[in-house]
Amino acid sequence: MTHYDYLIVGSGLFGATFAYKACKAGKSCLVIDKRPHLGGNVYCENIEGINVHKYGAHIFHTANKEVWDFVNSLVPFNRYTNCPVANYHGEL
Repeated sequence: MTHYDYLIVGSGLFGATFAYKACKAGKSCLVIDKRPHLGGNVYCENIEGINVHKYGAHIFHTANKEVWDFVNSLVPFNRYTNCPVANYHGEL
């Protein structure tokens, strides 16, 4: 019987990050997920060289440089700033 330090249910952002950090700390993890892929709702499927957001657009927001540097050390994120403009009775 295989022994694991942690059983992680779900491989979304939290589960995958916890497993990564625990393994870096020398712990063993078993990650299970009902989907056949890692990443949860931020999973991208590469179709003919284009990353398609299978579960809808995902935008990662943080003002914390340490968090931003950590996530970009794993997967490169594109910087994006949401700047909506609305026209309400002729006023922008």
